Amino acid sequence: MLLPFFQTLRAAKLPVSPKEFLTLLEALRVGVIEPSLDEFYSLAKTILVKDEALYDKFDRAFQAFVHGSELKLAELARVLPEDWLKQQLQLELSPEERAKLEALGWDELMETLKKRLEEQKERHEGGNRWIGTGGTSPFGHGGANPAGVRIGGKGGGKSAVKVWEQRGYRDYDDAKELGTRNIKVALRRLRRFAREGAADEFALDDTIQATAANAGLLDIKMRPERHNKVKVLLLMDVGGTMDEHIHRVEELFSAAKAEFKHMEFFYFHNCVYDHVWKNNRRRHAERTPTWDLIHKFNRDWKLVFVGDATMSPYEILQPGGSVEYMNEEAGSVWMDRLTQHFNKHVWINPEPQGVWGYRQSIELMQRLVHGRMHPLTLAGLDGAMRELNR
Repeated sequence: MLLPFFQTLRAAKLPVSPKEFLTLLEALRVGVIEPSLDEFYSLAKTILVKDEALYDKFDRAFQAFVHGSELKLAELARVLPEDWLKQQLQLELSPEERAKLEALGWDELMETLKKRLEEQKERHEGGNRWIGTGGTSPFGHGGANPAGVRIGGKGGGKSAVKVWEQRGYRDYDDAKELGTRNIKVALRRLRRFAREGAADEFALDDTIQATAANAGLLDIKMRPERHNKVKVLLLMDVGGTMDEHIHRVEELFSAAKAEFKHMEFFYFHNCVYDHVWKNNRRRHAERTPTWDLIHKFNRDWKLVFVGDATMSPYEILQPGGSVEYMNEEAGSVWMDRLTQHFNKHVWINPEPQGVWGYRQSIELMQRLVHGRMHPLTLAGLDGAMRELNR
């Protein structure tokens, strides 16, 4: 009965072995859990998944199995959030109507929201004043406004000043199978090899030369193994508008882990503030202060940001501008600290280069990284690696 479940997990590229699956069946046979779908989910996840980075894949595969859908790899990669599909109000405005909408300033926006929360007593749809859906008000979701506070649903303008909802991000998959080796080839421009450590590698040329000098008596020579000396600190934007670029960022992440022996990575959302994190599921509980990056990693580390730099300008310039919490210092302050400490730094942007000039936040971020922003293309990666080698 559960054989299709095992096949579904394997189709999702989860490394589940037959032995682990038999262990699950044995646990069910002896009655470890009550006959409950929730308990079966927890038991299966505990037995079959050994790496937290694979939790998201397991969740999607489990959902596909429970709903009886025929799982295909291409379909699995294109699972859409349910609230996307249920969005009913998509307000379409003409360019003239959009031009009439004016963005409130930061202080006015926060003060107006406070008043609306005190005054509003019921739900609203459409309109230009209350907190609701499908309107032109700066509060709510599913509508249109140049800069507002998104509350409780999916946005679309990519310019919210604050996002008041609990959001879950998933880690990028560092085991992503690449369809091309070109990304690895581009990254290899940054590699610098040196021989270090114990002499445990056979040195053929030295052995031949020493044997000849020893009148033909074998004289084996060993040498230290060659290692890549380049050290890379990778900071990756995750969640929100970056969901559109997950596939290509995972390819880059996978290639970077394969190419650089000395690499550390952390996540941030939109802009770097006073902390970053390693695990998106525990990002609120396990944070790494940004100061720790500056104190722990020497100046010889290469700093690489990966993100679309698409956000409200307030998120970069304004204290308290983060969409998720009230940051004491502006994101631009932390960007200055990082780029001053790490002289070798670049920003890799997955957004098409043709739209950069139309987004104020991208222009601001380009200035903060001293113009060292490159597109996530093979030519862009080549240029970024050359930049880091200067």
